[in-house]
Order: sequence, then structure tokens, then C-alpha cells
Amino acid sequence: MSSPSWRELERAIVACDRCPRLRSWCAEVARVKRRSYADEEYWGRPVPGFGDIRARLLVVGLAPGAHGANRTGRIFTGDSSGDWLYRALHETGFANQPESLGRGDGLALRDAYVTASARCAPPDNRPLPEEVERCREYIEREVALLSGLKVAVALGRLAFDNWLTVLQRRDLALRRGAYPFEHGAEYEFAAAPRLIASYHPSRQNTQTGRLSREMLRDIFLRARVALDESAR
Repeated sequence: MSSPSWRELERAIVACDRCPRLRSWCAEVARVKRRSYADEEYWGRPVPGFGDIRARLLVVGLAPGAHGANRTGRIFTGDSSGDWLYRALHETGFANQPESLGRGDGLALRDAYVTASARCAPPDNRPLPEEVERCREYIEREVALLSGLKVAVALGRLAFDNWLTVLQRRDLALRRGAYPFEHGAEYEFAAAPRLIASYHPSRQNTQTGRLSREMLRDIFLRARVALDESAR
């Protein structure tokens, strides 16, 4: 983050204490740790977004993983969901490498920015509706700074619904029922980025075959096509 506005937003996110349940959970996970990461120092704080601040593509996820981003301090980093996401972004030209192991690993995004609906790891990967609501200000501030957005990819139903709420609060979307969630669904808006829906690359989806690597890569290929069309 290079500008004062981005640095101010990152500091606000990292220092956030609006959700006591989530803060307690993240701190406890960081204290106890997983055995395989026992020698590592966990981040244990809210996690900012990550990527190109001139991005035209926004990727919206659910929340940091307890032993992923809550450990590494970078969104979608250090767990299998991140492995799937950044490999797909690399294969479609949005990332310089397929791995996302930790801050300082050299990963850089091109024309893409990754964020989450909740910034703290929730128990059972399920933030409460009021916790998502308290966190929504941060994605709204990111969107205000990402002035060139053309496409938004929502990973999972919660991220999809949260993004529609962001648009509705700006009077940019119609009633919720006009936009049913299904993998690969696309929606256009008069004054907002095109929305592409995807299943979340969680273990529950990837290990059961509900989401394949080809399916996820296709989502970002479609995002690439949409960006190329918007540039004409």
C-alpha cells in the first residue's frame, strides 16, 4: 500500500476490535496454534485486503482461515483455499506466481485485489450476520479507493450476498431476488462492476468435487474476457 489513504485503511482494519467474539477466537487460535505451526508466530489480528491498488478485478471471499490468514497475516494465504485461488489467478495472468505461503514470499497481483467479507477468522468459518455487517465498512472503503473496478468475483454465497448488500447500500442493485446465487452466474449493473459468482475454494467444496480447478480457473478466464471487453 503506497498512498496515505490505503495505509490509513490498513491500520484501521488491523486495529479493529468491533467483534469481541471474533477477536477472542483469533487470539486463542494464535495462542494455542496448530501443532504443525507450533514454532511460528501467528498474526492473530484482523487481516487487510491484498493486491494491486489499481486493480480492475475485485475478488471477495468469506473470512481469514484460522490457520491460514490468521497465521500469516495475508488474505487467502497459508491454507488450501489460498492454494486454489492464487493458482487460478496465476494461470489466468492475475498473479506472478501460483504459491501463497506467507508475507514476503514475492507474490504480487496484477490488475486484481483480494478482500474478504469478514476480516477476522470466525469459529467454524461462520461469521455471524452482525459481524459481517460491522465489517462491511472496510470493503466499502476499499471499493471507494479502487476507482477503476470493472469486475467483481464473489467466492461463495456469503461473499455474494455481502457484495450485493454493498451495491444496494449505494443504490446500485435491485431487490436481492433478482440475483440468484449459482456457480458461474453473471450479472451486469448500470453503474457497478460486473458480478461473477463462484463456489468458494473451501475444502468442503474442493474435496467433494463440487468445485474443480478447471471450474475455478474458468471463472477467472471469464473475468479476463470481461475486462478485455470493458477496455474496448
